[in-house]
Amino acid sequence: MTTKETADLGEFQFLSGESIPTLEVAYETYGEFTGDNAVLICHALTGSAHVARRPDAGDETAGQARAWWGDVVGPGKAIDTTEYYVVCANVPGSCYGTTGPASENPETGKPYGTDFPPVTVGDWTRAQRKLLDELGVGRLRAVVGGSVGGMNVLDWLRRYPDDVERAGAVATAARLDPQCLALDTVARRAITSDPNWNGGHYYGASESDANGGSSDSSDGRAEPEEGLARARQIGHIMYLSKASMGRKFGRRSAGRETVREEQPDPAAAFFPYREVESYLDYQADKFVDRFDANSYLYMTRAMDDFDLSAGYEGDADALAAFEGELLLLSFTGDWHFTTEQAEALAEAARAADVDVAHHVVESDHGHDAFLVEPEKVGPPLSDLLASGLEGRAITDTEPESESDNSGEFAPVHTSLFSE
Repeated sequence: MTTKETADLGEFQFLSGESIPTLEVAYETYGEFTGDNAVLICHALTGSAHVARRPDAGDETAGQARAWWGDVVGPGKAIDTTEYYVVCANVPGSCYGTTGPASENPETGKPYGTDFPPVTVGDWTRAQRKLLDELGVGRLRAVVGGSVGGMNVLDWLRRYPDDVERAGAVATAARLDPQCLALDTVARRAITSDPNWNGGHYYGASESDANGGSSDSSDGRAEPEEGLARARQIGHIMYLSKASMGRKFGRRSAGRETVREEQPDPAAAFFPYREVESYLDYQADKFVDRFDANSYLYMTRAMDDFDLSAGYEGDADALAAFEGELLLLSFTGDWHFTTEQAEALAEAARAADVDVAHHVVESDHGHDAFLVEPEKVGPPLSDLLASGLEGRAITDTEPESESDNSGEFAPVHTSLFSE
């Protein structure tokens, strides 16, 4: 059983103190709820509620070409929708059905634009909790998410610790490091420096309005597409590793059959149009067709703002109330959210006496590994749901020190962080 719905949660006050009169949340569910089998999945930065393939709607929704975790979630998959009731909700501030900057403000009849309240990861968690209440779901069997969706998972553990039995935080960290903060800043500046951004109120504006000339676009609209394209290109570079970029592109020319639509400068025609350039241009073109520039600003700011220890003495204190099991997955080639950051998070959980395992995946795919290597992500998540941290597919960086019931010492997992 699958559903694709929108829930009206009524007036919603954001953690900033600002409110909107109506918050609509787009969500999808998969499987049947039996009372104790609910799994909430938290999407990443530009993801949607469309986490798994839907037989009644093909494999497309909200402008996305495919279900973003369709090889991990579904019938017979690692998160088996014949066994679990899976819920995935698009978060506030996004543009895939949930109220955000592109939505109509009922008080003005126009899109909110940058009048939309600031959004935090905590707002996402609170909206998800309200949605689950509407669905009749109390305690979750598990909450699982990757990237900033993993931060969303961590926020669940500090905000609603009694509502979660098990948690899977994939390719994430307690906070972004300064390098990623800097790159996100440049990405946002690319958008806000676009002459068509118009302070975030570009919806329905014509090119003549924005540029003082006549419009030559088919729909008469001028949006900050160039700025959004550059922002997305920066993001794609962050998601790949040096090894994966070398393997995919090298320094190869894109070939004579692949040409730039427009030369960026007069001298460019003399030099080769490389495969890596072509890839970035292609990804940017696809992205501007499906995502909203303001939403990109709001979503990245929410990610940058997240700090697990905010309001607490430290990360351990933030996690101390959680009495369930926490699985952290990290990837060796990921420099966006590193294995070292995940290990620091695991150490904080251990200090708080949280039952935790840090499962390190050998991969050179970079941050994208959690999406493109389901064969490595799926088994530990499947075991987490079925057996908890005792699952056979789950390893830990912390060596076992206590003997098992047979009197023999339990197997020691090789640690990447010990001498």
